[in-house]
Amino acid sequence: MRHPFDAAHGVRTSGLVAGRYLKSGHRHDRFATAYYGVAPSVFQSLVRRWKRTRPAIPIEEFVFVDLGAGMGRAMLLAAEMPFREVVGVELNLTLTRIARRNLAVWRAADRAKTVTRICCADAAEFKLPECPCLIFLFNPFGATVMRRLLDRIAATFSGHRRQLDLLYVNNEQEAVFEGQSGFRRLFLGKIRRSRADAIADHAILANQPDGEYASSNYEDCSIWRWVG
Repeated sequence: MRHPFDAAHGVRTSGLVAGRYLKSGHRHDRFATAYYGVAPSVFQSLVRRWKRTRPAIPIEEFVFVDLGAGMGRAMLLAAEMPFREVVGVELNLTLTRIARRNLAVWRAADRAKTVTRICCADAAEFKLPECPCLIFLFNPFGATVMRRLLDRIAATFSGHRRQLDLLYVNNEQEAVFEGQSGFRRLFLGKIRRSRADAIADHAILANQPDGEYASSNYEDCSIWRWVG
């Protein structure tokens, strides 16, 4: 089933793919959770809440980095905002190719207000840009990869004054962040879906073949800031 976002914009970001089907041959395949596009209303609300945390620099200086970008829905939404650049990182080649086609549609429709690109790579091994970053995670992987990612961030940003903030949707690995020094939590709570997004997500998940994922009217979210 298609989410209204796809129907309105001529892109393909709908559906759910369980982690066991997201094979790439990489050692981190077994830690993949699932692909599912973030609800646009949740994404937009979380970004607005992040702005209220008063980042030290303007949004125009941040590179938005979606780790576990999937088909690129969060990238498309971020590309409508005045970020310095929007970067996606996705381990699965098929999802990466779909995201690239979606980004091409976005550019052709003149909806992308900034430079966009997506890399087929592992999030825990990806070299973050050497400038202020806003990382986005929609519960893409389990605790093992999350620890490796946070260790890499700590090693990369330790001793640097570059700002790094992180938006985390469906924050199942919150305890991993709590155990990692150098991060300060700015927000923890529920972000509600719009009525339209809630109806769409309930319908899509009600039709999943295995019935293993449930939908609610909100997402548990957090915002973190690297303070060194």
